[in-house]
Amino acid sequence: MRIQARAKINWTLDIVGQRPDGYHLMDMLMQPVTLHDDILLTPAADITLTTGGSPLLVADDKHLAYRAALALKRHTGYPGGAAIHVEKHIPVGAGMGGGSADAAGVLLGLNRLWGVNLPQAELEAIGLTLGADVPFCLRGGLTRTTGIGETMQPLPCGRCWPLVVVQPCEGLSTKEIFAAYHAGATVNRPDNDVAALALAMGDGTALQAAIANVMEPVSALRRPDIGQAIAALTAHGAFAARMTGSGSAVFGAFVEETAADAAFEALRPRWTRTYRCSTCMESVVIQDAD
Repeated sequence: MRIQARAKINWTLDIVGQRPDGYHLMDMLMQPVTLHDDILLTPAADITLTTGGSPLLVADDKHLAYRAALALKRHTGYPGGAAIHVEKHIPVGAGMGGGSADAAGVLLGLNRLWGVNLPQAELEAIGLTLGADVPFCLRGGLTRTTGIGETMQPLPCGRCWPLVVVQPCEGLSTKEIFAAYHAGATVNRPDNDVAALALAMGDGTALQAAIANVMEPVSALRRPDIGQAIAALTAHGAFAARMTGSGSAVFGAFVEETAADAAFEALRPRWTRTYRCSTCMESVVIQDAD
């Protein structure tokens, strides 16, 4: 079985509280993008994992794809396993949910391959035990995601936008960035209601004015290349450019495909990890069920 496990962007990211157990309460607008990892699932006696495409990706029992397969096997009591191969294209440590996308792809794929046929809600509950972004990566669509990632409100999407994604520097520690956020001053917050309406209407001008990521100033302070990449995307025609997640990737949204193509060609000589993609609605695409 061949699967596309797609990355995500945060159009917005706001922190609205913190639970006693330390988990942060979020209010975010999230959407899948066409940049994806390729996953191959083959029936086998045991669960095994191999990886390719990125030297940063270690094929061990801590990888979310392996953990997802093990969690589904334990939950269902399925007696067999699967050989899992993840070919990595989503940048690592980027805030694009690459590991969560792999977990979602494995859960949905093995749910079908093994014939255990769990309902979506049950898969999302398993996914939440693996990571806060996994339920979103299982569901996809344009959503307003709150809580720690478990509450998702589907939103209408007026159009999909051409994107250029740049990871201008190495990854960041999410734990470190959250700690720095709490130590800092109040920052510009997104207007999620206005941003959601702008996305529904396909209104780039209103969208640009409403989106923000409260983690961006903290991350950019530690990695100045983040701010430089945002400025470069804007200079090359992006109507909106923001960091996604806690970084270190940033995205620029464009009105026209041709403008995004031109920006991609201009920026990739400067930053090796530059990607051309678009927002979309499907998060996991099962290409070949054989």
